[in-house]
Amino acid sequence: MTENPEQEYAADESTDDPTTDDMLVETDVSESVAASGPTMSANTVVRAENINVWYNDEQALQDISLEIPENQVTAMIGPSGCGKSTFLRCINRMNDLIDAARVEGDLYLRGKNVYDDDVDPVALRRRVGMVFQSPNPFPKSIYDNVAYGLKIQNKKGDYDEIVEESLKRAALWDEVSDRLDESGLELSGGQQQRLCIARAIAPDPEVILMDEPASALDPVATSQIEDLISELAEEYTVVIVTHNMQQAARISNKTAVFLTGGELVEFDDTEKIFENPESQRVEDYITGKFG
Repeated sequence: MTENPEQEYAADESTDDPTTDDMLVETDVSESVAASGPTMSANTVVRAENINVWYNDEQALQDISLEIPENQVTAMIGPSGCGKSTFLRCINRMNDLIDAARVEGDLYLRGKNVYDDDVDPVALRRRVGMVFQSPNPFPKSIYDNVAYGLKIQNKKGDYDEIVEESLKRAALWDEVSDRLDESGLELSGGQQQRLCIARAIAPDPEVILMDEPASALDPVATSQIEDLISELAEEYTVVIVTHNMQQAARISNKTAVFLTGGELVEFDDTEKIFENPESQRVEDYITGKFG
């Protein structure tokens, strides 16, 4: 266990022990809904039911239930400390890496409860990619950064083709196509974040989680990331945590509003959340009366 989940996540993704995969319970978390979970909407990819999270004795999330639709961008907004990132980490069980964390409730990925005993968290994270707040490229070449997940997962295919396609999807290929052997650490902050996105999508996950992916970037780089997120949603289900309400309004299809105490107060189409929310608390937050 570690106090730095990002480092532990990288370690999970980078195991080079050839016996590891043979020892894992590689549960297919895309089993049929009828066989493994409750009925969900036809286009629902992730469903949470009564998720509660504690850090030691402090409750961070209270009875969170929602359905995240396929091939859309779902944004999670709310003031600092309201549980947005904690919920994001429930989807790929990153909270497992925090000693003090305890999770109760059910969370389904295509009908399979990811907290079932037969689900291996490392295998799950190969299906659910993640991009962190600060760019974290490996100290490797641009090419090796993108191909890293392919190699450690023993993915078959033409790596050159996959690396090129992933960099194109991340809107980075034109900027780095002639320098793939250079270190990823030599790129600008915005380029590094797009490199991390390319690395996340190269193994072809079903869901991409983004924890404030543009908060450390300048306005130009932020705009590029936002355009990229909208494009990615054509092929992937994207869940993004952001403190920037305008960003959520620009790029998301659905918005979940978390408020103080780890409570999901409202979840609906983004346009409705920002123009006609049901909750007065949400309206007060959106209009800047608090938070």
